[in-house]
Amino acid sequence: MDHADICIVGAGHGGAQAAIALRQKGFEGTIALVTRELDTPYERPPLSKEYLAGEKSFERIMIRPEAFWADKGIALQRGRSVVKVDPQGHSLTFADGSSMTYGKLIWAAGGDARRLSCEGGDLGGVHTIRDRPDIERLKAELDGGAKQVVVIGGGYIGLEAAAVLRKFGCEVTVVEALDRVLSRVAGEDLSTFYQDAHRAEGVSFRLSAKVEAIEGMDGHVTGVRLEDLEVLPADMVIVGIGIIPSIGPLIGAGAAGSNGVDVDEFCRTSLEDVYAVGDCAAHANGFADGAVIRLESVQNANDMATTAVLDILGQPKPYVATPWFWSNQYDLKLQTVGISVDYDRTVLRGDPAERSFSVVYLRGGKVIALDCVNRTKDYVQGRKLVEAHARIDPEALANAEVQLKELL
Repeated sequence: MDHADICIVGAGHGGAQAAIALRQKGFEGTIALVTRELDTPYERPPLSKEYLAGEKSFERIMIRPEAFWADKGIALQRGRSVVKVDPQGHSLTFADGSSMTYGKLIWAAGGDARRLSCEGGDLGGVHTIRDRPDIERLKAELDGGAKQVVVIGGGYIGLEAAAVLRKFGCEVTVVEALDRVLSRVAGEDLSTFYQDAHRAEGVSFRLSAKVEAIEGMDGHVTGVRLEDLEVLPADMVIVGIGIIPSIGPLIGAGAAGSNGVDVDEFCRTSLEDVYAVGDCAAHANGFADGAVIRLESVQNANDMATTAVLDILGQPKPYVATPWFWSNQYDLKLQTVGISVDYDRTVLRGDPAERSFSVVYLRGGKVIALDCVNRTKDYVQGRKLVEAHARIDPEALANAEVQLKELL
């Protein structure tokens, strides 16, 4: 039976960062980095942006060069899927029946793309965007002549994919169940701006629209039927409706959690010697007014990984990292800082018509988040307002001629 002093399950941003941080901070024991994927650890955000667009090769999105892991004595174990965790025996069981014991376990397994449950959801030509093989399959169909694309889900993944597909000359329709895109993560100003920007690039929208079925012929998609019976012709469908946290083996072992596995401020689960980080970890976040949330971002994965490593090494430091996020669509660079959950007021800085503006989110008079489009200076300076929970006069915030750092 294999053994690792520290076993890390999942080799995305959180898992890779945990392994890197352990060595950087002088840990000399054995480390196993276990992933069900066959690739060297790589960055996820470019999948729906530069990698799909062909602007970055796989080598350019690898988190570290292939040789790095062996050089650092990190046993990268690819193609291994964990099906059971035994916290009493400190062991893992894999899908092939093999097993491994561990001293400490860091669970960084992320999540699986949520798939359609309707009729036809499993037809050929229906894609998700979660890992590199997803993109390779998608690219192959585009190379094969796919031109009519329906994107289901108006979140960042769907909109980023839509922007790339328009560059390829595809006809793109975005279907969103709610009445505006980005409604779960942003205010109306930002939603309206991105809808208008995509329409100007030729993207069509069906808002407040629900998918009834995916239609097909000979095993391949031909259209998307909506509840109002409209059928959108499609030779490709991209589904971007969120993820399901990969926590089954931990919950099966008795870990607390439902939408994610619950962790404390040191990223410890309720199981002894088991930590969880990244997309699958539900935690009380001070920037969300203490609400228990999951954050699906590179920042969260990396910072949680470092928090878990410090606790393992006897240098506990609570997780209090400032949330940030970005999205690239066309010539628009969105940078977000903070969490806008439960905001009660927004302030617009700048003019969306000039494609450079910010939306400031307030709750109880305090600045809690900013969405900055092509406005990096607001993003950098606004971060300090968010971290200070600053109370700033809304009229002063709205004056784009005044730099935010002058208001703190």
